[in-house]
Amino acid sequence: MLIIEVTNAREVMRQRIGPLGERLIGKVVDAEDQVEKALIQELENAFQEFGIEARIVSVQGPQLVGRDHLELPIQVREDREVRLSEE
Repeated sequence: MLIIEVTNAREVMRQRIGPLGERLIGKVVDAEDQVEKALIQELENAFQEFGIEARIVSVQGPQLVGRDHLELPIQVREDREVRLSEE
C-alpha cells in the first residue's frame, strides 16, 4: 500500500492559477482537493499504461506524525477503481 501526502498543494495551485486566482485558494478553491484530483487522473493513466489494476482513494483527515505514526480520522473524498480495458 502506498500513502502519498501532497505537502505543497497551495504552491502548486498558486503556480497554476496565478496571482489573481491565489486570492481564491481556501475560499472558493480547495487546493488540496484540486491537486489530488489531478494526481489521481495522472496515476490512473500511468497505471493503465503499465497494466496495473488498483483502487485509488482520496481521503480527508489522516495526518502523518513523524515517521512511525499515522492518525486516521478519515472522510473519503473520492474512490476510483482502475481497470484495464479489454480490447
